[in-house]
Amino acid sequence: MLRAKKKQTRPGLKQRRFRQRLISYRESRNGGSPRKIPRAAVPSFFTLMNLFCGFLSLIQVLEGRLEYAGWLILLASFFDMMDGTLARLTNGSSPFGTELDSLCDIVSFGVAPAFMIYVFGLQEYGTPGIIIASLPALAGAVRLARFNANYEGEKSDYFVGMPIPVSAMVIVAIVLNADLVRRLVENNGDMSVIFITVILLSGLMVSNIKFDSAPRPSAEYIKRNPRNTLIGILALVVMAVFREPGLLAVMVSYVILGLARSFGGFVKALRSADAEPSE
Repeated sequence: MLRAKKKQTRPGLKQRRFRQRLISYRESRNGGSPRKIPRAAVPSFFTLMNLFCGFLSLIQVLEGRLEYAGWLILLASFFDMMDGTLARLTNGSSPFGTELDSLCDIVSFGVAPAFMIYVFGLQEYGTPGIIIASLPALAGAVRLARFNANYEGEKSDYFVGMPIPVSAMVIVAIVLNADLVRRLVENNGDMSVIFITVILLSGLMVSNIKFDSAPRPSAEYIKRNPRNTLIGILALVVMAVFREPGLLAVMVSYVILGLARSFGGFVKALRSADAEPSE
């Protein structure tokens, strides 16, 4: 009795057949044309890397490595800048990308810095420390919701209210310059410096004060805003040369510049109001 010969198949034939059936199924769903990768995929990938860095930063805070947590938040800010740049270059801006960006930002630049500053210097103060430490996350959520509600699809040269990444980077600069901050705190004898700084940053995020947006690497922007472009380049040089102290100096200067401009506009408005009746 002859044994039935086993049916021999070439290696990988089943896998190729399965892939071909899968491709045919996708083409039938898309009307016979192959599925295209959406333009928003590339910037969305960088947005998710922003969120991933924020998640890693929270883990580093839990393990007591605050310096690593700070650098991860700075890396998240790099990804946050890149996703916007790539969205403009690929014309991949969309409401989905805007909402995804805000959801990632609240973790990387709201929750992670708030948790980091709590562990850094506020956890010893019990409930008041918890409330103060939560303010960057709470105010950041309001800031992002307001931005999304007023966003009209085009990026302006300024922000109404301090951007949440700037607040996060100020907190990171404080943590990375821990020795300098602790000497300042010891001179005052308490943590009032940290308390006031966190409250100020949170208030500025939900304020109506205008802050300059980050310079964009485009010929049109450079031609329209040469002064801001030069300031941005100088800021990058200072941070690259002096690292942690340079980051602190640049962030403090940015906040002071926004406050000074707002105060100057307020004084100018008062003077013009006083001059109107006399005229």
